[in-house]
Amino acid sequence: MDNKKAIVIGAGIVGLAVAKSLAEKKYKVTVFERSAKAVGASVRNFGMIWPVGQPNGKMYERALRSKSIWKQVCEEAGLWNNEVGSLHLAYNDLEWQVINEVAEAYKNTRPVFAVTATEALQKSEAANPDNLKGALWSEDEMIVEARVAIEKIPAYLNEKYGVQFHFNTAVTAIKYPKIFSGQHTWNADEIYVCSGADFETLYPEIFEEANFTKCKLQMMRFASQPGDWRIGPSLCGGLSLIHYKSFEAASSLPQLKKYFEETLPHYLKWGVHVMVSQNAEGELTIGDSHEYANVFDPFDQQFINDLIIDYLKKFAVFKDWSQIQSWHGIYPKITDGRTEFVYQPEEGVTIVNGLSGAGMTLSFGLAEEVVSTG
Repeated sequence: MDNKKAIVIGAGIVGLAVAKSLAEKKYKVTVFERSAKAVGASVRNFGMIWPVGQPNGKMYERALRSKSIWKQVCEEAGLWNNEVGSLHLAYNDLEWQVINEVAEAYKNTRPVFAVTATEALQKSEAANPDNLKGALWSEDEMIVEARVAIEKIPAYLNEKYGVQFHFNTAVTAIKYPKIFSGQHTWNADEIYVCSGADFETLYPEIFEEANFTKCKLQMMRFASQPGDWRIGPSLCGGLSLIHYKSFEAASSLPQLKKYFEETLPHYLKWGVHVMVSQNAEGELTIGDSHEYANVFDPFDQQFINDLIIDYLKKFAVFKDWSQIQSWHGIYPKITDGRTEFVYQPEEGVTIVNGLSGAGMTLSFGLAEEVVSTG
C-alpha cells in the first residue's frame, strides 16, 4: 500500500516541524514555499529556544520536547547550537524580589535558581556589575542560528525522510484534496497550512474571526566580539520579567509592572523588553519591541532601537557595540489568550498557526501533538 500523501504550506519553523512529524509517520511529504527560501519571522528572531518563558504544565513540557528535537536535528544536520542557559538580571529590590519568588515557585519542577551578583558575574562577563542585585539563572535555554538553520533543515529533511520541497511556489487556493498555484494543482490526503501571517491571504474570514492581529518587532545585530569573547548565557533585563507567562508565578509581579508603568511608560507603550543572544561567529542579536496592528508602517523607527540599546546598557557590557544590521519581523498573534491556533476549515485541511512569537521554542513539540491527533 502506498504511503499517504501530505502537503505542507510554508517552510518556516512551523512548516518544517510539521513536515518532520508527518515524515516520521511515514507520510510522503511535499512542502510548498512561496519564496526561494523562508524569509519571514522564522529567520528574524534571536534563535532562542526558551523554556524559561513557558508556564508549568503542557507548555513547559512542549518547550522541553521541542528543545530535545532541536538537539537531534542540529546533531544530524550539522547545525551549530549552544545550550547556554539564560540570566535575568536584577538591578533593583523589586526585580530581585520577583526573581526570588520565581525561583521558589519552580524549585521542584525546573532548573531555575536565584543566584547572587557574584555568581551571575561568574556566569557572564557581559553582565553589568554596577548595582547588580542578583539574577535568575535557568539551565534550559539553547541558541541556534535561526537564519542558517531554517535554510538548511529542508536539505536535511529531504535526505533523511525524502521530503520534497517546492520553493518559489505560492499556493493561491486550497480545495481539498487539491492545492492550487495559479494553474498548477497538486493532490494530497492531508494538507497543513503553516504559512505564518500569509495564512490571512488564503483564509481572510478565518483570520478575522479567530481574533488574530499581527505583531511587528524590531531587532538588531552587533558585530562579532573581538578575541572570540563570549557572553555565555543569553541575557535579559528586568523588563523581560513582565513579558513571559511563566513569571506570573511571582506574587510581586503586579508591583513590578506598576513600577515600570510609572518609570518606563515609553517602553511599555512600544512593548520593549530587552534580551541578547550570541551566535557561533560571536555576533550579538539584540531586541526587541512589540507593536500590534493589522497593517504596519514598513519603516523601522530609530527611536525604538535607541530605547532598546539604552536599556541594554543598563545590564550588559560588551567589547564592541558596533551595529551591523537592523530589521523587523511580523508574526500573527491570537488576542484571546490561546497559545496556538489549530483549526480545520474543511475535512483534510489543518491550519497550524498563532504561536505568537514562540515558534522556535514550541513548534517541534506542537507539530508532534498535531500530527499524532490528526
